[in-house]
This record gives sequence, C-alpha cells and structure tokens, in this order.
Amino acid sequence: MARYYRYKLPPWARHCLFVLEKVTLPILIFQLIRTLFIPTTLDVLLLGFLIGLFIAFYLEWI
Repeated sequence: MARYYRYKLPPWARHCLFVLEKVTLPILIFQLIRTLFIPTTLDVLLLGFLIGLFIAFYLEWI
C-alpha cells in the first residue's frame, strides 16, 4: 500500500490542508484555556480531537 503523499492533491485541497495545519495550534491553545476554566463534555471532546489533529500534523500522518 502506497504512503499518503499530500503533494498529489489538487492545489485547492493542498492549500486548505496547509491553512488547517497552521491554524490548528492557536485554536488548540484557545480550546485548552477554555476547557480549563469551563469544562464541559463537548469542550473536552473537542480538545481531544484537536490534540489528535495536531499530533497527526506534527508527525506528518496527514
């Protein structure tokens, strides 16, 4: 099975992926602060999703 290669995507999809990669960290920090002050179930789930997404970008799985 071939490895996923992000540069084979169409230009518009590649641009969306790069923007999402750059925006993930600020949103993650905001969500972490929000979850620390007002923890709800939705906030904790969203924080877990964002952490997973950030790790996937960091390890270049996406």
